Amino acid sequence: MDYTIEGNPDYGHLVVSLESGETFIAEGGSMAWMSHGTQINARLLGGFTRALVRKVVGGESLFVGEFSHPEGGQVSFSPAVPGTVHHRRVNNDKLILTGGSFMACTDGVRLGTQFGGLRSMFSGEGLFFIECSGMGDLFFNSYGAMIEKDVAGDLTVDTGHVVAWEPTLSYTIRGMGGLKSTLLSGEGLAMSFSGVGKIYLQSRTMPALAGWLTPFG
Repeated sequence: MDYTIEGNPDYGHLVVSLESGETFIAEGGSMAWMSHGTQINARLLGGFTRALVRKVVGGESLFVGEFSHPEGGQVSFSPAVPGTVHHRRVNNDKLILTGGSFMACTDGVRLGTQFGGLRSMFSGEGLFFIECSGMGDLFFNSYGAMIEKDVAGDLTVDTGHVVAWEPTLSYTIRGMGGLKSTLLSGEGLAMSFSGVGKIYLQSRTMPALAGWLTPFG
């Protein structure tokens, strides 16, 4: 399978070239265009129970699309929000995604869930995260530009800017300072990461955009 990512960092768009017999899995509703003869099957990735958990607590579609072409062809995908599409090769390691960040993957990537703790529910990131493992190509997206940072120590990030991280990093969710600062500074809750590993951040957040648009509604 070959792929091309176009339009980054503002309007990322993924084009996949499938050989005969290859399959590709993508978030429901993300297909933009495809070659004539492309076959699509709706699939519950990981079975009904795991798919339902991802839908309810992870912000992902209950069904994913499984794409193939008997003679070989192309399929393109666009995320729901404008921003960056990122590729990562999963090689028997793991990556944790926040809800809504998953876009597509090859068949060897497994999607599970990770409990984020009750505080994560109030942080705006949801109660569960998506755990990607196995072996294959993983594609995920951000709102705005994607920022990669290598952490060796500690890093504090506003919760809305976190897209994904390696599980070698541990984290806690806390307020920005004391109770008064948390409630009145406008910063809300933050995720404090520690350890050694890579983290992916997004330069924009949907709640910030919604808040900016509210006076004009």
